[in-house]
Amino acid sequence: MKPYNHIFFDLDHTIWDFDKNAEEALHELYISHRLNDIGLTSADVFIETYTQNNHRLWREYHMGNISKETLREARFKQTFLDLGVHPDVIPNGFEDAYVQLCPTKTNLFPNAHETLAYLQSKYTLHLISNGFKESQDIKISGTGIGKYFTHVIISEIVGVNKPDKAIFEYAVNLAGTTKHQSLMIGDSLEADVLGALNYGMDAIYFNPFNAPKPDEVKVQISGLKELTLLL
Repeated sequence: MKPYNHIFFDLDHTIWDFDKNAEEALHELYISHRLNDIGLTSADVFIETYTQNNHRLWREYHMGNISKETLREARFKQTFLDLGVHPDVIPNGFEDAYVQLCPTKTNLFPNAHETLAYLQSKYTLHLISNGFKESQDIKISGTGIGKYFTHVIISEIVGVNKPDKAIFEYAVNLAGTTKHQSLMIGDSLEADVLGALNYGMDAIYFNPFNAPKPDEVKVQISGLKELTLLL
């Protein structure tokens, strides 16, 4: 691969294992909010339904089609409704409890620290995240990964989401580099990979579940440790 000076990472689903952390948090909340008492007899079905809704709504948020407030209001409400819970008995404060608990979970994808330490010895590393600032700060501090990154760029603060070219340009300018000296690594084809490629920045697709890869995406990895061989 060509030489780079700066590497930009996505956080959720790329370094921080969102689905694993969400699953842990939701198992705890299933018990504490007594969801069995309102007819949800399977925590696993509840988590699976939530995950589908959450992924769909995040795709809409990435593309600027819905707001942060709509995403947070809809993901659990829709999940409860999908599973046949009457609107009158949907637990109050469930979203707030989840937002407080989930970011405190510390599961990272395998070899995250090892890979980031290796890359930091050769490149300047940064984060670009569409996640919400209050949650991302907790995730970064709780997992101890902040030490690897020179800049943390949060779309909510910048005012524009990936895949918009403007956030990549903002990040490159903040880092004091150029897009030709930069590389983006992330799990979202739309937000991370195609967003960077459309801006003119090279990208690596983090694809741990072997989802279909479009032809225009030249490089993919299924595990973070592969970056130590590529870079």
